[in-house]
Amino acid sequence: MFNIKSFLFSIFAVAILFVVIDSASADNPPTQPVIVQEFMGQLEFIQGRLIQLAEAMPESTYEWRPTDGVRSVSEVYLHAAFANYICVTMSGGSVADEVGFVMDFSKANDWDTQTTEKAAVIEEVNQSFAILIERVAELTQEDLDREIEVFGMTMSVRNFMISMIAHSHEHLGQGIAYARMNDVTPPWSEKEEGEVEGEVEGEVESEG
Repeated sequence: MFNIKSFLFSIFAVAILFVVIDSASADNPPTQPVIVQEFMGQLEFIQGRLIQLAEAMPESTYEWRPTDGVRSVSEVYLHAAFANYICVTMSGGSVADEVGFVMDFSKANDWDTQTTEKAAVIEEVNQSFAILIERVAELTQEDLDREIEVFGMTMSVRNFMISMIAHSHEHLGQGIAYARMNDVTPPWSEKEEGEVEGEVEGEVESEG
């Protein structure tokens, strides 16, 4: 015999189950590809180090370059920002027109030399990392596997991202060298070097 109460209860129970499942899905969104999480960690690390260097360098050094024909201090930082925007674009994202970025490798020098004002350079670098990190967070496995053309070569977006991380570390290293050549100790090294000097001085005093 058909039991209307049992039937209605069953419908109600199923409805509650769907609500619970939907709620659980909202609380636990699909996991990002591991490389995306690692890439974002690398970006945050590089940004932190670059900004520390940029802030430690006196504005008077921003036009300094070790020799003619190579990038100056400000140009190194701005070039890192240019590379970030290239990564955004090549991965399928877009950069707002007001940023002033043009996806044209021949425009790199124009971008790198746009300003030597310390505050403006730091702001540009921070903005580029924020935009790139936001874009990277959206990447799916399908995005990573997509093939693109870069400098006449075909590679996956994933491979291109790995190359761009190497590029960013290269210019972080360049920035560190520039700082040392201008007698600026990278902020994260100051404590370590101070501790070493203190230990050496203590040993000399004890021997004396």
